[in-house]
Amino acid sequence: MNQKKALFRFRNWPAYQAAKSFRKKIRELARKLPGSERYLLGDQISRAVDSICLNIAEGSNRLSDTEFSKYLNISETSLEEVVCCLDLILEDGHISKDEFEGYLKEAEGLGAQLIAFGKKVREEGSRL
Repeated sequence: MNQKKALFRFRNWPAYQAAKSFRKKIRELARKLPGSERYLLGDQISRAVDSICLNIAEGSNRLSDTEFSKYLNISETSLEEVVCCLDLILEDGHISKDEFEGYLKEAEGLGAQLIAFGKKVREEGSRL
């Protein structure tokens, strides 16, 4: 494999692109939270949504498919954390049920991509 192609290859993966798109929306939501929540729940949801992208990138050049798969799993667990934060933001009345459902639908789509990607890595290898 060409060394140039091996570097930063995560940038072209659909799961990474979807994670970045979701991140943008969640970070915008976090900025709109009231002051008291912006520094508590807003920071937490921002760190969790960043972790999704960061773990895809960090795992992308691991030496084994098993190790890469672990990083994809960490991305999945960070997504779970984002959804929990969304539950709390909804419960605290900072977003409507419709807004929540929109975020949840996108989270479900991203989660499905991460799960499928992890399965592909485990079954076929990441360096196809």
